[in-house]
Amino acid sequence: MNSELYKKLIKAIYLEDNKSLKKLAELIIKNENDKGHKKLADDLSKIIDKTKQKTIKNNISGQGMNSLPSYSSYMGTSNIPTSRRNNAPLLSYIPYEELDNNTILNEDVESRISSIEKEYLAKDRLTKYNLKPKQKILFYGHPGCGKTMTAGRIAKNLRLPLLKVRFDSLISSYLGESSMNLRAVFDYCKKEPVVLLLDECDFIAKSRNINNDVGEVPRIVNMLLLLLDEYNSDGLIIAATNLEISLDEALFRRFDDVIEIPLPTEKEINLLLRKPFRNIKTDSKINFDNLAKKLNGNSAANIVSLMNNAAKICILKGGKELKENHILEVLNNSNYKINN
Repeated sequence: MNSELYKKLIKAIYLEDNKSLKKLAELIIKNENDKGHKKLADDLSKIIDKTKQKTIKNNISGQGMNSLPSYSSYMGTSNIPTSRRNNAPLLSYIPYEELDNNTILNEDVESRISSIEKEYLAKDRLTKYNLKPKQKILFYGHPGCGKTMTAGRIAKNLRLPLLKVRFDSLISSYLGESSMNLRAVFDYCKKEPVVLLLDECDFIAKSRNINNDVGEVPRIVNMLLLLLDEYNSDGLIIAATNLEISLDEALFRRFDDVIEIPLPTEKEINLLLRKPFRNIKTDSKINFDNLAKKLNGNSAANIVSLMNNAAKICILKGGKELKENHILEVLNNSNYKINN
């Protein structure tokens, strides 16, 4: 290791500059690799990967959350890009505490989502072999199936800020302005690693074959395709839509993975019903198996809403334990799909 690298390393240590330390670690590995010290470089890369994975495991198990970096350590919210016409923010930041990494997914989807997370954690090692992790993901499926929640789970597990595109601000009636707003969003997300969520992306990704369009839709679709092709940042892009069939065909080829988030099965509904509340005990006598059969065909969002409403009834009635009659009361006064 040369003298300049030593100086930078010592300075970063005493300034507690973690960002610079990480960059120096990568530079050391590169230098060792260039010198032909392949085994040492590989061992150092493995140490980094293992440390990252341990951090994620601690995060998932609820440990180490106090050490989660604040959003301001990534970038200032005051610098979020705004629309050219009315200066409205083009992005919304979803706070860490609002994200849920305890999503309930079927085995196939869970495996694919876990693979995305593992690849991201091992991106430095993959780069050594000229391989790239999946970074551009498209979720599609029925409303309320957990597409947005799954994007949040990825952001939380990878400890990345989740930024959601505000299409109400991005879409403009002025010629070409929507495309310029979209580019401003992508340029902003190049500054630091983030998860950029294009929720309900059919707003800007409709098929260019729509006959009644006057030109703005093809223009913004073309811009989105270009930006996805150019994307070379350290973060991830996650697009979500309910309308797979209406999306432009060329869009699918731009994503590294296209994943359907289906309606939860009876097994997954059962697990969703059993998800514990922080401060409310659940009666062990509740027949979750029977409830799951009755609720088969409902979305994950419906199940979560059902249990939240049941918990509110329990609290308002002065109860300290969630009972089956609280759940049934919600079912009897709502429009949930119920099977006999």
